[in-house]
Amino acid sequence: MCRTGQQPEAHGSDEEDASDATFAALVEDSAEELYESAPCGYLSTLMDGTIAKINATLLGWLGLKRDAVVGRMRFTDLLTVGGKLYHETHFAPLLRMQGELGGIALEIKQAGGARMPVLVSSVVKHGASGDPLLIRTTLFDGRDRRAYEQELLRAREAADEARETADEAREAADEAREAAEEAREAADKAREAADEALRRAEADRARLQDALAVLQASLLPDTLPAIPGVETAAHYRTASPDRLGGDFYDVFPIDGRRFAFFLGDVCGKGPQAAAVTSLTRYTLRTAALHDPDPVSALSTLNTALHERYSGGDPRYCTAIFGILDADPVTGHAAIQLAAGGHPPALVLRADGTADFLPTPGGLLIGILPGAHFTTATTTLAPGDTLLLYTDGLTEARIGDGRTALYGDEALRDFTAGHAGKPPHAVIQALAALLDDFGTGLDDDTALLALGVPPHPVPAPATKNTP
Repeated sequence: MCRTGQQPEAHGSDEEDASDATFAALVEDSAEELYESAPCGYLSTLMDGTIAKINATLLGWLGLKRDAVVGRMRFTDLLTVGGKLYHETHFAPLLRMQGELGGIALEIKQAGGARMPVLVSSVVKHGASGDPLLIRTTLFDGRDRRAYEQELLRAREAADEARETADEAREAADEAREAAEEAREAADKAREAADEALRRAEADRARLQDALAVLQASLLPDTLPAIPGVETAAHYRTASPDRLGGDFYDVFPIDGRRFAFFLGDVCGKGPQAAAVTSLTRYTLRTAALHDPDPVSALSTLNTALHERYSGGDPRYCTAIFGILDADPVTGHAAIQLAAGGHPPALVLRADGTADFLPTPGGLLIGILPGAHFTTATTTLAPGDTLLLYTDGLTEARIGDGRTALYGDEALRDFTAGHAGKPPHAVIQALAALLDDFGTGLDDDTALLALGVPPHPVPAPATKNTP
């Protein structure tokens, strides 16, 4: 504040002028300039995919000139082979049905031959008469997400190295103390350094485990939907909190009466397996909404995995996919299944028997371009339960020295002792069995049970058992 009769200092006026100039420059930015220089890619296409408009950001990512793209290329020409297939079989049909689609992970081809991951969102613009006129699409740079996954892996390796360093330092300190009393002071200092390093390593490991737990939870449903006349229960057991598992399951409605369900196991562990798990779950969900036939859903997943991972880093999975159609009048539920390289489902009958439901001819999903799958059917009567599981259960090691596998026959005999019980009781019994395996459980295990109660009633949403 100035005293009466005094002029304000000159530098205050200069700061106000600079601020006004900056604000004026921002206001003068044209809409076209904002469009061209946006931090994300924009393009508009005709309904047949022909590119009518594209901004400079996306052209820079692609390494292409505007006159080589506008009116000459379609949106699918910018995608990789796998992206084109996914666009034609899933993206474009869903966009036509819904009018908009967001957050879809695809890859675009750059001029030098490299691939760039992007997140794509599209919306259909309609005219005054309601007819679709064009498609507006936004692409966001997805490279940061991949970098985050790589950073998780590096963090885990750093934690392991720190833990090994701490163990070696502690051993050296103990040996020095035993060797000579004169070295006690030096040994104490070394032990303190080792303890500090171990504390840092454990803290890093705890943070890593927290991050892995959050990411693992994002790959599984929080709850299972309520199915009228059918009870559901699920359980997921990780073999180690220090790594991401590749097992997955889901249950979701197809229409007002039918529900789809699936369970499977992706090869490998860690962030790479998590990425395949996410792709697998999304692909199966999308495929089921397009065509709920189990064979068609697995064939679509096989094509997507083979196209995307057929290069130097092949990825594949096993899966079992089914459709449930419950009849509220008869109290029965019709089941239609198909499997690819996955252990057969178990059917627990109300009369106390249990047996496998074979699904022959199913190859590992993603290995061959033309894998063949076969449909199997069964009907659940009141008191019957269908159990799906991953091989972490049957391949658990038991006996002296943990040299024998638990096996399929032992699982069938165990579940026969719980036949006629509701799904949640069967899952609880199997969870207790997994506890008994202890260190013999080398792999993650996913369990999913669907059953018709003796007197079917609509069931509330079922939370996963811990």
